[in-house]
Amino acid sequence: MNQEVLKIRRWVAAVVIVAALAVGGILTQGMKDWSGHSVMGAGKATPTIASEGSPVSLGAFANGFSSVLKPALPAVVNIRSSKVVKARGVGSMSPFFNDPMFRQFFGDQFGQRNPQPEREQSLGSGVIITTDGTIVTNNHVIDGATDIKVSLSDKREFKARLVGTDPKTDVAVLKIDADNLPTLPLGNSSALQVGDLIFAIGDPFGIGETATMGIVSATGRGGMGIETYENFIQTDAAINPGNSGGAMIDLHGNLVGINTAILSGGSGGNQGIGFAIPINMARNVMDQIVAHGKVVRGYIGVRIQDVTPDIAKQFGLNETHGALIGDVTPDTPGARAGLKRGDIILTVNGQETTDANQLHLEIAQIAPGTSIKLKIWRDGRAQDTTLTLAELPETAEKTGSSEESSGALEGVEVENLTPDIAKDLNLPASAHGVVIDSVDPSSAAATQGLGRGDVIQEVNHKTVSNVDEYRRALGSAGNHSVLLLVNHGGSTRYVVVEAH
Repeated sequence: MNQEVLKIRRWVAAVVIVAALAVGGILTQGMKDWSGHSVMGAGKATPTIASEGSPVSLGAFANGFSSVLKPALPAVVNIRSSKVVKARGVGSMSPFFNDPMFRQFFGDQFGQRNPQPEREQSLGSGVIITTDGTIVTNNHVIDGATDIKVSLSDKREFKARLVGTDPKTDVAVLKIDADNLPTLPLGNSSALQVGDLIFAIGDPFGIGETATMGIVSATGRGGMGIETYENFIQTDAAINPGNSGGAMIDLHGNLVGINTAILSGGSGGNQGIGFAIPINMARNVMDQIVAHGKVVRGYIGVRIQDVTPDIAKQFGLNETHGALIGDVTPDTPGARAGLKRGDIILTVNGQETTDANQLHLEIAQIAPGTSIKLKIWRDGRAQDTTLTLAELPETAEKTGSSEESSGALEGVEVENLTPDIAKDLNLPASAHGVVIDSVDPSSAAATQGLGRGDVIQEVNHKTVSNVDEYRRALGSAGNHSVLLLVNHGGSTRYVVVEAH
């Protein structure tokens, strides 16, 4: 009995194995082509192939990304610049060391009345964009330099000539006398999307050519207070001091950005938040510098700000886009076209205006003399108007309105203190004054600790309630020092800012 049962079980097992093999063969044959077949639990879907971008062979990345980086690395150079600065003797830092009694006993070894000039050096990177030696870098890498040297990956060194700079975008163009140099092809930074793979190449800390990898973390970053015109590509690729002016390339080896800044959290090193100037912006600047020696920008003559939900509600606007005009400078294209304080610019040439920074960038890239069509929101309805752009004056503020502060407060830009801004600064709605929008780090105001968000309430004991009163008060001060009453977070203090 037991033997018969055992035989039956073996027979059943054999049948099961044969059946499994047969089913497996059928499935194997069927899986050769699943196109047109439906999958249980899922609807039919047609795969979509991206229409832009060249296909990349996965075989080329078998051992990493050397196939992308190897041809790109020689086109990125090291830049060393130097300038002569006036040394500050110890005696000039403290009156104590100039005291006759002190000098009688200790002499002049603690400070010279006429200190010798010193040479200050800077390190950075650059990108070769033409075979005959045109190089793009950051303005801050060579700012004020009297001597610029460029070192190539093959150890050759050249003395560079400065073609021109644009501090408002932090772009500079250099030229070296050489031929048949390696270059990087220019890509299209406008096509970048969050998540795209990128590489940063430069010479961090002067240790030598270095490549790092990351993704595009964000695009169109503005309002950082780094430059006048900001449209940064943000990345988590490691960018450190010395990387400035280096290349950001995409997966195809195209130059899509110029590395320019980091947020270091006070550490001075990489924290995973780096910024690059989009190559589309840099290319426009480069072309103008090479052709004209400077950058010419369009100009309306209005001070603008973002449209917040509260502002949109107050102006009867259903959407929170556009740029609100806070002030119009007399005898400018905006004034001649009839633009008024309180108008909201909704579109330029039919393209939607998203915010103040976007409009600021767009107008700057349109040539002076160009006629543009604006759609504005006024008195609860949309209106159309046309104006012809002028050339942005050298003294125009970054918001494209009026002149910068001069004298003691040169490098300080302010705007009217609105109830919304006061609320953000934890100030009462009744607070008055002008709020500092930005401060040049090299200015006398920065030395005295003034910064963005501080509210200036008085200038030389004169109360100021808006930008016009502030400018008049400064005008009366001329080039003399000024006494300010400054409100910071609800606490007020007097600050004296010396004139240059």
